[in-house]
Amino acid sequence: MSGANPVDAAELLRLGSATLYEASGQDCFLDAAFRPAWDGAEIVGRAVPVAAQAGDNLALHHGLEAAGPGDVLVVDAGGAPFGYWGEVMAVAAQARGIAGLVIDGGVRDTAQLRELGFAAFSTSISIRGTIKHWPGTIGIPITLRGRVVNAGDLVVADRDGVAILPAGDVERIRDAARARAAKEDAYMARLRAGELTLDLYDFRRFGDPIRPAADPNGAR
Repeated sequence: MSGANPVDAAELLRLGSATLYEASGQDCFLDAAFRPAWDGAEIVGRAVPVAAQAGDNLALHHGLEAAGPGDVLVVDAGGAPFGYWGEVMAVAAQARGIAGLVIDGGVRDTAQLRELGFAAFSTSISIRGTIKHWPGTIGIPITLRGRVVNAGDLVVADRDGVAILPAGDVERIRDAARARAAKEDAYMARLRAGELTLDLYDFRRFGDPIRPAADPNGAR
């Protein structure tokens, strides 16, 4: 990505969406229905919110014009399983330096998207065609399954899910994620040495589980 946030995309991907979300202290994750269109897809970039109507992808074509290098089209298509995006639009997006797509709706041409290396996250894979009638909205906040996405928010998406980091809070979240990752590295060393998670996280303070009553005759 270029420019808008003083962060290193490679570092954010190393930290991962799950660690960034946990470190944020916020509900900044998207619903688990959002999955990569091909295994290994990853995105870091600034959100360009787009609202489309069910079965109509004209708004996404306008989004291609509005977005620039390092941007991610984040699209509310209401979850309708149509093929809003495929190889043709991915090629056009890459020519403009667009970093990826996140859509509550369907994509297709997944083999071609993988070959192109264009990262797309969607709630379905669908070959069903679309119409081109409603131009939609571009840059206006959208809500994806309960999560608000504003223009300029930072999208971090990987195999684990999609995190939407508020634009003004990215550096704090990154620093908190660094600290969390360092702490977890120390925990891993203790676990490899045989320590139990019950003791590592002090979970024994919550009490012991209920177990079968002991047989006085020693039978199990």
